[in-house]
Amino acid sequence: MSTASATTRLRAEEHASWVPMMAIALGQMIMSFNVASLPVALSGMVNSFGVPPTTIATGIVAYSMLVAGFVMLGAKLVQRLGAANVFRMAVVVFGVAQTLMTFSPTATVMILAQSLSGAAAAVIVPALVALIAENYSGRQQATAVGALGSARAAAGVLAFVIGGVLGTFIGWRPAFGILIAVSAIVFLLSFRLKNVPGRADVKIDMVGVVLAAAAILLISFGFNNLNNWGLGVATANAPFNLLGLSPAPIFIVLGIVLGQAFLMWTHRRQAAGGTPLLALDVIDSPQERAAVYALFAVVALEAALNFSVPLYIQIVQGQSPLATAVAMMPFNLTVFFTAMLVVRFYTRLTPRQIGRYGFILCTAGLLWLAFVVRNDWSAVPVLFGLITFGIGQGALVTLLFNVLVTASPKELAGDVGSLRGTTQNLAAAVGTAVAGALLVGLLSTIVLGNIAASPKLTPELQAYVDLDSINFVSNDQLRTALEQTSANPAQVEEAVRVNTESRLRALKIGLLILAGLAMTAIIPAGRLPDYIPGEIPARAPARGRKEGARG
Repeated sequence: MSTASATTRLRAEEHASWVPMMAIALGQMIMSFNVASLPVALSGMVNSFGVPPTTIATGIVAYSMLVAGFVMLGAKLVQRLGAANVFRMAVVVFGVAQTLMTFSPTATVMILAQSLSGAAAAVIVPALVALIAENYSGRQQATAVGALGSARAAAGVLAFVIGGVLGTFIGWRPAFGILIAVSAIVFLLSFRLKNVPGRADVKIDMVGVVLAAAAILLISFGFNNLNNWGLGVATANAPFNLLGLSPAPIFIVLGIVLGQAFLMWTHRRQAAGGTPLLALDVIDSPQERAAVYALFAVVALEAALNFSVPLYIQIVQGQSPLATAVAMMPFNLTVFFTAMLVVRFYTRLTPRQIGRYGFILCTAGLLWLAFVVRNDWSAVPVLFGLITFGIGQGALVTLLFNVLVTASPKELAGDVGSLRGTTQNLAAAVGTAVAGALLVGLLSTIVLGNIAASPKLTPELQAYVDLDSINFVSNDQLRTALEQTSANPAQVEEAVRVNTESRLRALKIGLLILAGLAMTAIIPAGRLPDYIPGEIPARAPARGRKEGARG
């Protein structure tokens, strides 16, 4: 090949059409929009289905744990059948799931729809990184990777705006109906993607699939039922008990054990020359493992905050979805713009520095919120705390994804995508479940203490309260319920006071605990690479290069 023709080819690569990227970015956005819309639709679904908020949280957990459990299988399907083909089929399934979601008559159907959406997303997530690697190179590739992170943040902003407006004036269902139309657009745009043939030689490790899926499902299911089944001793709601112990922590421990068994099996299979479910090269260095730990931490914190704030605004304060959108808009806009702008610092600061600064900001933001939060989320001090957390969160998600992508060769792009999908969605499931269990558990403890300390609340009135299933309710709901009892006006006001103080204290303590978790995440951030990241490597880097980059 002549020098002139080589130059022409390189220029063509550098100026590839951005139409394929539209399909890739919208593929990311439909997934992110779906899961971000669930907290906004919280009160609408609670009223439609007649269930507590924690049941709606189960829909979020169901989506996330299906993605986390099967995204590694999805990555192998992408490699075996071709990224474009698998992506196209998964988008169709996602559109069908959103149709079911839009017209769901019960909470059970809603959870089923989210599970089906999660199964489709388990294939879409690894396909996105592989499609970027196939369609772009050089600077365009780096730009595309950054755009993928920005698309996720943009979808979060749109979900709160569109979901808030529609949920307030029409209902929660149209927000999910929009995804049916967008899925059709993504399907049509997908025919502009490069149709790189799959590799028939790629083998799927079914033992690994079973071990990985079982581990993730058990961990997610265990965390999601900590409140209902008991943190230690089994409650009456537990389906069974083991010598009086709750099955929830048992599921979590068993899931962790199976996760370790999966890693052992994968090492053994790879050493024997077989094709592992996850190429361990993507996590073979301390820096890459630190990126995974840090990514898990920041996504779990984001999921916990995204569930806690709508819970408090809509269920506790009784405000509209639009009020939730307005209250969360500073946070979502901050995440969006930070995710786009943080790449400008990659030539000045190392991932280790950005990681540490990011978690310090997350810790400071949560601590500030814990001390200043009142019943008015629009207060300037509260907005300052949300913006501070948003800067840290937006910078970290984009940075950590970039670290994982740039640390591995191009042929492992699908494995990087599956690792990212597993980490993010397991973190989202655990973060949402822990937030629900933590806040409800704190509320129960505080309510019990306040009721026992109040001389106005007689034993007869206390007996009316179901102390085994205390949940978040608004003051208006509480007043309506107590007016049907023998409680006098003074007792009603005392119960409302207890409810108001208990909810706020539970939220404050919950935010303090989240701040503590953010602070501990500074430790793995200190193990991130101490060099400036580049584009996705075309071939596997030498072992010495990775060792030398540990600085």
